[in-house]
Amino acid sequence: MNDAAPAPTPAPAPRKRARVRAPELIGKGGWLNTGGKDLTLADLRGKCVVVDFWTFCCVNCLHVLDELRELEEKHRDTVVIIGVHSPKFVHEAEHQAVVDAVERYEVHHPVLDDPELATWKQYAVRAWPTLVVVDPEGYVVAQHAGEGHAHAIGKLVEELETEHAAKGTLRRGDGPYVAPEPVATHLRFPGKALVLPDGGFLVSDTTRHRLVELDADGETVRGHFGAGERGFADGGPDEARFSEPQGLAFLPDGRIAVADTVNHAIRALDPATGVTTTLAGTGRQWWQGSATSGPATEVDLSSPWDIAWFGDRLWIAMAGVHQLWTYDPGQDMVGVAAGTTNEGLVDGPGGEAWFAQPSGLAAAGDRLWVADSETSALRWVDPEGAVHTAVGTGLFDFGHRDGPAGQALLQHPLGVTALPDGSVAVSDTYNHALRRFDPESGEVTTLATDLREPSDAVLVDGDLVVVESARHRLTRLRLPEEAVRVADRAHRTRRAATEVAPGTLRLDVVFQAPAGQKLDTRYGPSTRLLVSSTPPELLAEGAGPGTDLSRGLVLADGHTEGVLHVSAMAASCDDDPANEYPACHVHQQDWGVPVTVTAAGASRLPLVLAGMDEQG
Repeated sequence: MNDAAPAPTPAPAPRKRARVRAPELIGKGGWLNTGGKDLTLADLRGKCVVVDFWTFCCVNCLHVLDELRELEEKHRDTVVIIGVHSPKFVHEAEHQAVVDAVERYEVHHPVLDDPELATWKQYAVRAWPTLVVVDPEGYVVAQHAGEGHAHAIGKLVEELETEHAAKGTLRRGDGPYVAPEPVATHLRFPGKALVLPDGGFLVSDTTRHRLVELDADGETVRGHFGAGERGFADGGPDEARFSEPQGLAFLPDGRIAVADTVNHAIRALDPATGVTTTLAGTGRQWWQGSATSGPATEVDLSSPWDIAWFGDRLWIAMAGVHQLWTYDPGQDMVGVAAGTTNEGLVDGPGGEAWFAQPSGLAAAGDRLWVADSETSALRWVDPEGAVHTAVGTGLFDFGHRDGPAGQALLQHPLGVTALPDGSVAVSDTYNHALRRFDPESGEVTTLATDLREPSDAVLVDGDLVVVESARHRLTRLRLPEEAVRVADRAHRTRRAATEVAPGTLRLDVVFQAPAGQKLDTRYGPSTRLLVSSTPPELLAEGAGPGTDLSRGLVLADGHTEGVLHVSAMAASCDDDPANEYPACHVHQQDWGVPVTVTAAGASRLPLVLAGMDEQG
């Protein structure tokens, strides 16, 4: 008889999982920031590669560029970030526009210009932005849609560094980034302008992170405010720091408010002293669950793009969360005025309206005009706070068409200017044009073409002075008696539609908490799902909010195409029992999925919010 303890049952071997080789990086536009060299994945072997699918119109993509800066710096010798520019708008498919955007937003890594979405399709990407992680052996190991994933990717990179250093497959050293030659100009991608009392101009010199004061000729530089380097600091003209400032507006006390976009703050410049202080914002980006009102310097903001004084307060175009906020200097408070954070074009009371990256504001009488860039729309707010649409139909229709407002088309406008006769001029940015909308006639006409990404305009002695952002200058135009008509051009976003079967469609948003984290259920459900459609009649059942990331949708009979709008959010916290105050993270993404209803289509629509791909 054997008295020894029985041998323990061996643990089952880990399940061998399929490894997915990363598709090659291809794009007809070629490579930027590589010194003229075309890169292949073989050139990147031995590095941890983060592929960032982005487009420069998308504020969420711009947030991700900022999130990746720290990762890029911390892991400089092991990580290579590759931007794949995948356009939504026609203008974004122009190669020079991509070149400009790479400089404008200080993208310090190689970028592949993919105007035909070839690499987007190979990686089965469905949303901007999407991040894909490729290990040093060339296999896909993770995919994340939306923003807020830099922390999880940083943890994954550390694991990959350890694993591949041990295997001998990690290659340290400089990456393939080659900085372009700098260009000397007085302004560099200016954003907005303000007419000063003496006829001069104050211009937000966005890419150089400062404000520039010009003479009345719009060319001679008087001085500047800000050190000219990205940062967040109050102080005098050479001490203050901004980060991609945009909108400018006078406050009743004579100070000038500044939308300090990437610092997620509203600053105030005192022209008498040259000193900049902070009016609102903490420097942190607003996330779902954060406060939506309160003391101005205690509430987070998100990419304020423009500002205007309307009524008795400062209105803020909060592009990063698709809302309008206000700042009340008397109470020193900020709060949401209109918008739900859902992205789209919905009119109605402020608390029910939807915007899509509002980026330009102008007050005129009892109306606050809004350039709603991602819906290519001109909107307005009445004194009761209700939202109306003058021009525009939704997220995916754009072009250059004059005529009645119901038929007219814009393309990603960033600015709006009130004119003396009650009409408004629209800086129709991606059409390189200045347009005019007349509320009395309901007509849209073209005032000027052959501008280069106009982002704002101000009225001076009967002329319009236009901020030509991509020509780095102010341009003076005489207002003509009659607008000039141009040939109609209409476009729709060119992404291939997903074929779905009629009847019931299973929507699954795939989310797995990153390694070392768990879902945060301390205060109730940690996930949120909102579904709608264009046209609304496309969905017979399944529209509306909920907390389950899976849902059965019913497509209505008789509808053969449309767009499903899906907004998902999940909250996770670091899973460390020893940490009394674990860090928490919000993962969120909006999708607009064009669909075609066909008998051979799929009955399930999976969308990846965050999760690990199969790997060995």
